[in-house]
Amino acid sequence: MKTKTAFIILSISALGLYACTNHEKTADAYGNFEAIETLISAQTAGQILEFEIHEGDLLQAGQAIGLIDTVDLWLKKAQLNQQKNVIRSRKIVLQAQLKVQEQQLANNSRDQKRIHQLFDAGAATQKQKEDIDGAIALISNQIAATRAQYTGIEAEIQVIDSQIAQINETLQKSILRNPIEGTVLNKYAEPGEIATPGKPLYKIANLSFLDLKAYITGIQLTDFILNQEVKVLIDGSNEAIELPGTISWIASSAEFTPKTIQTKEERTDLVYAIKVRVGNDGRLKIGMPGEVHLINH
Repeated sequence: MKTKTAFIILSISALGLYACTNHEKTADAYGNFEAIETLISAQTAGQILEFEIHEGDLLQAGQAIGLIDTVDLWLKKAQLNQQKNVIRSRKIVLQAQLKVQEQQLANNSRDQKRIHQLFDAGAATQKQKEDIDGAIALISNQIAATRAQYTGIEAEIQVIDSQIAQINETLQKSILRNPIEGTVLNKYAEPGEIATPGKPLYKIANLSFLDLKAYITGIQLTDFILNQEVKVLIDGSNEAIELPGTISWIASSAEFTPKTIQTKEERTDLVYAIKVRVGNDGRLKIGMPGEVHLINH
């Protein structure tokens, strides 16, 4: 009786081993799920005043998620606006001065025309002619100098406007906005800390789709085509879960088999990497293993 029982148990174990082995052989490729992870960094310097996000939060693109201290920027902007007002007052003075000079030039031009006519008629002296010509030249030079100063003031205002625009841009960047829709994977900063340009704040990834990165041999390469529909299997509590997938990428060159997914004997074989895009209903996680099955196989 004991011998018969042992035989049954051994038979069941062998059948299970055969089923597992046969299941592994039916898979056309193996790999792990990954996502495009984006590291979000600070763009300005200052104390982080607000930054209330948590790992696992789903963020929308463009969503305001924090604030970096902007007091120094506002003070500098106010100072630049004050300088701009001072320069504008100089500009108003020059405008008035230029109008006076242009009027003087118009008056002297009329006198010059009259004196030249009198000189031609012998009713004006050479000195009178030279004096009016000198006055015209003098006022013309004064107008040219005033216009040069006016142009210089315009250039000063443009420089200040550029500085103000730069501050405005920095002020906008001081409002922390999430650039892409996705889930917060890691958080690296907290309110009260000092941010510097390039300092990592958090890592985010769009988990609505994950890519199963798997590897195939050169012999299998002709069986895999871009945008091809495939079956993806992941481990379940009782049995494997089947999900639809689409081949989104196939490597253009071969590489040595990654050591983490193959046996020692297979590590020297050349394989091609592929990516299968799979919709994520919440069950897929980064790093989770999966299998690729061609539908026609």
